[in-house]
Amino acid sequence: MLRRLLATLALAFATGMPAATASAQANAPMKVTLAGGSVGGAWSVAGNAIGETLRREYPNTSFTYEPGREQSNILLVSQGRVQLGIAHAQLAGRAIAGGEPFKQPVTNLRAIAVIDPQAAMQVFARQGSGFESFEQVRRDKKPIRVALNLRGTMMALAGEELLAAYGMPAKDIEAWGGKVHYVAYNDGLEMMKNQQVDLIINLLAFPSGQVTAATREMPVQMIGVSSEVAGALDKALGTMPVEVPAKTYDFQTVAVPTVTATVVVVASSTMSDDDAAKIVGAMLKNLDFLKQSHAMMRHLDAVALAKVAPLKLHPGAEKAYRAAGVLK
Repeated sequence: MLRRLLATLALAFATGMPAATASAQANAPMKVTLAGGSVGGAWSVAGNAIGETLRREYPNTSFTYEPGREQSNILLVSQGRVQLGIAHAQLAGRAIAGGEPFKQPVTNLRAIAVIDPQAAMQVFARQGSGFESFEQVRRDKKPIRVALNLRGTMMALAGEELLAAYGMPAKDIEAWGGKVHYVAYNDGLEMMKNQQVDLIINLLAFPSGQVTAATREMPVQMIGVSSEVAGALDKALGTMPVEVPAKTYDFQTVAVPTVTATVVVVASSTMSDDDAAKIVGAMLKNLDFLKQSHAMMRHLDAVALAKVAPLKLHPGAEKAYRAAGVLK
């Protein structure tokens, strides 16, 4: 009798161990550093919101948000110096191909999730600046002052490509006596308020709270992108055409054509499948929280999270999406 009981207990212990171990691993705390954008910007809010989802699902998780720039975020992830980075999928695609501004292919990037499915190019001109159209600036060689985002970002690259597509690359603008500033978006908006710049270009969700706040006391007009230039941008950058609906902003009375990119969280292919799956699992379980944390994520749903083209999903992330029924 005693022998039989001991044998039964031993069997129960042996068969229960793997399940218990797996459960403990699934809920184990993580140690994650995420490289995003400048402090106080949209990516900072989004990055910290992702960190909060990890803390909620895996108690005692150590999460660190590291301010960064898009190009360096990609390289830090590739080098294993941070676990996660925020970047536009289109710039990450350039990194994989070894295109500018990357000096060689970055082959170990994998996507975890989309966090902004509609990062639209938004161009604003300050009323009273004399800006009428890109064609007018080119024709008159008008010395305009332009604010682009920080160098090493898709936002700055997209701004440069836009100016070039209209036949007025940055070097020409400066030759005409104008100036192209590379600054964080909030700084660029402040410069526009202070009449230090005439035009500001960025990729961001719409409506943008930053734009809404900045334009309460600063009259601006939203500038559309012509279909010809949109096609050139799509070819050069991998963007897609989109329209910002009328009345997205109080001052915007008509729909404005432009292009859009997507913002993703990337990881290295060396990240374990379990860790990638845990990150996706936390984001899926807390999707409503993520959507409410910032306007850039409010259009997200479970399906949108997994639409990371032109990148490949991390195998662990893909497994998590399949387990949740997001991917078939």
